[in-house]
Amino acid sequence: MDTAAAALPAFVALLLLSPWPLLGSAQGQFSAGGCTFDDGPGACDYHQDLYDDFEWVHVSAQEPHYLPPEMPQGSYMIVDSSDHDPGEKARLQLPTMKENDTHCIDFSYLLYSQKGLNPGTLNILVRVNKGPLANPIWNVTGFTGRDWLRAELAVSTFWPNEYQVIFEAEVSGGRSGYIAIDDIQVLSYPCDKSPHFLRLGDVEVNAGQNATFQCIATGRDAVHNKLWLQRRNGEDIPVAQTKNINHRRFAASFRLQEVTKTDQDLYRCVTQSERGSGVSNFAQLIVREPPRPIAPPQLLGVGPTYLLIQLNANSIIGDGPIILKEVEYRMTSGSWTETHAVNAPTYKLWHLDPDTEYEIRVLLTRPGEGGTGLPGPPLITRTKCAEPMRTPKTLKIAEIQARRIAVDWESLGYNITRCHTFNVTICYHYFRGHNESKADCLDMDPKAPQHVVNHLPPYTNVSLKMILTNPEGRKESEETIIQTDEDVPGPVPVNSLQGTSFENKIFLNWKEPLDPNGIITQYEVSYSSIRSFDPAVPVAGPPQTVSNLWNSTHHVFMHLHPGTTYQFFIRASTVKGFGPATAINVTTNISAPTLPDYEGVDASLNETATTITVLLRPAQAKGAPISAYQIVVEELHPHRTKRETGAMECYQVPVTYQNAMSGGAPYYFAAELPPGNLPEPAPFTVGDNRTYQGFWNPPLAPRKGYNIYFQAMSSVEKETKTQCVRIATKAAATEEPEVIPDPAKQTDRVVKIAGISAGILVFILLLLVVILIVKKRRSYYSYSYYLKLAKKRKDAMGNTRQEMTHMVNAMDRSYADQSTLHAEDPLSITFMDQHNFSPRLPSDPLVPTAVLVPITGRKNVYHGDNNSFFAISYL
Repeated sequence: MDTAAAALPAFVALLLLSPWPLLGSAQGQFSAGGCTFDDGPGACDYHQDLYDDFEWVHVSAQEPHYLPPEMPQGSYMIVDSSDHDPGEKARLQLPTMKENDTHCIDFSYLLYSQKGLNPGTLNILVRVNKGPLANPIWNVTGFTGRDWLRAELAVSTFWPNEYQVIFEAEVSGGRSGYIAIDDIQVLSYPCDKSPHFLRLGDVEVNAGQNATFQCIATGRDAVHNKLWLQRRNGEDIPVAQTKNINHRRFAASFRLQEVTKTDQDLYRCVTQSERGSGVSNFAQLIVREPPRPIAPPQLLGVGPTYLLIQLNANSIIGDGPIILKEVEYRMTSGSWTETHAVNAPTYKLWHLDPDTEYEIRVLLTRPGEGGTGLPGPPLITRTKCAEPMRTPKTLKIAEIQARRIAVDWESLGYNITRCHTFNVTICYHYFRGHNESKADCLDMDPKAPQHVVNHLPPYTNVSLKMILTNPEGRKESEETIIQTDEDVPGPVPVNSLQGTSFENKIFLNWKEPLDPNGIITQYEVSYSSIRSFDPAVPVAGPPQTVSNLWNSTHHVFMHLHPGTTYQFFIRASTVKGFGPATAINVTTNISAPTLPDYEGVDASLNETATTITVLLRPAQAKGAPISAYQIVVEELHPHRTKRETGAMECYQVPVTYQNAMSGGAPYYFAAELPPGNLPEPAPFTVGDNRTYQGFWNPPLAPRKGYNIYFQAMSSVEKETKTQCVRIATKAAATEEPEVIPDPAKQTDRVVKIAGISAGILVFILLLLVVILIVKKRRSYYSYSYYLKLAKKRKDAMGNTRQEMTHMVNAMDRSYADQSTLHAEDPLSITFMDQHNFSPRLPSDPLVPTAVLVPITGRKNVYHGDNNSFFAISYL
């Protein structure tokens, strides 16, 4: 035994100096937070405190050690108190945990000394939300033997709060022995030996009152444990009273006497036994300061026997809410005090003594016992005196001006006022137009024999009287009516100025000044241009002036520029001169752009079956720059009224080709061109199958007729003006190519007329024959067969025959183009679709007597109906 004792210091030195790692491999036999220390504390995410005095030492079962043989075998954490001074501490920190993750912490410990001395103290600390350590919630000190003992920690910290358990070994004065811990387990169920606390609620009291915390715990034999209330700063409060609720639950009360703001802190309940400890969550002690007004009450009215005050209880020192307001008042020369409860912002104190000084304070109360604060600052005031003896004599007028009147009165003494404190007041009132009236009273200096009443309206009858008042009453003199002098008029009301804009004129009207201050003699209006949408309009220049008589409140300003803002200044005058001017800005309307005159001018440059090329000429802006040019295509319809070019309405709503086809609109926008694209006349092809500013310019249908319109648009702010003109018309193409008649048949006008008449008759006969043939026969002959037969019989026509062939080919191509470009157009049909008949006659089934061709010339005989026109060429 002596040999072991002699070898102990050398072992401890070797133990403390050995480079044992505190980090090891991960352990998996306990849940998160637990540790068996087989691989050291580092493997369990345990950490040594950086701010303690020394560190715990790891003892491993796999490595030799020089502890006394009676010490337990295995791996654990230990502290040798003989190597440290008394009072030094070593702390081992567990990982941070939450109540959702654990409910109970179980661990083994021993405190051993060979001589049975006290090796020190093992403290258990619980830090909440990384706050201060506070005092230990459990500890054990002195010799406990060589065997391991078990203890539990029931930590009641609720989400979202977190907590951290810290094992602290503190060296005692004996400095001989060991403190060890092992097998820390974090269990997911409540502790069996230590009680669990329910959630501890916050406590709110008023300053100076007693505060009580009530902790409720559940656990077996918990009533025999040691109980105390632990403050976050380290102070412990003993239990005042315990009460058993049932065999598994008890309640403990803790009382804090006459708390102040310094007692406001976090508190928690702690219970401890040799088997373990339980700790609750931190609850807050909230100490409220009773409210006290910052400012004294305000005097609103005073009389011989009453005082009307405003409490001024909105600004306070202390805490709310305020549930009671009281007024405390007394005589400054007396000793009694009276208190009245008040439930309004103002209060009237009745039954007071006249001509007496009072001190008035306000008391405020918040909820809870002791919630009434100290009285606020005092209001010191006096009541009024007795009623005066008689009325003052009539006022004497000393001076009259436009806005002021000076008055004289007699000297007043105590024998009239009946009080050393009195007031002399001049009251006046007057009426003006629009039922406007004003009344006011001005306090005078009683010692001054004269006073001036200022800020009066000019040219107004003012009623004046003098009033003598004291705390008990008033006496009034007779009224004196005085008319003030005229003055310059006030400004014309801004809201009465109204300007109606036109393109080259502005109609401006106004109303008389609200304060004419006399008789209006005339109005003067000066105006000038200040800016224009049209950069060509000059805006710099001297203003022009117009004068109107007193009864004229409107004027028309002519010869103005469109799209130009004019600034008008209008002022009125009396015999005293002109008053201040009122300004208004009015902008004339912009004019529609001026397009070149297309009347009698054919803008068409070229025309094909599906396109037409027109010459676009730039417009001239009037009042605003050109914002866009637009080309509008309108489909000609035999039943639609023809638009007149001279008095036409422009197309204000832009309609794309697709919307026109789906919505049945009679027109569509083929293109929109920026003004920069047309600095000078330029050609444009309608139907070029391109897109301009989002508008598709589709090919035109050969069998439809179109009007082509050219629009110029000016737009500024919310005003848009458009001018348009029809620049071209594209006629619909007929179904058959033109066959040029024999020149011998055009010898004179009589023959032409006779031919036309005969052609009409023949056409009618042919039409009747065709109808009969169609009903009897189902065979048809192509149009090319008759063209070839006509070609054989017209060999003598030479060049005429060649021209005929070109026309037929062109027509065939146009039919092909039409079927390609307008395959989906429900209105596009071919000639053969409309006239499905054979031109043969019964007398000669192989030789036709006439050919129907489309109208392309002017020398054919025309027949037509509502759908198509034909030319009959005799063979």
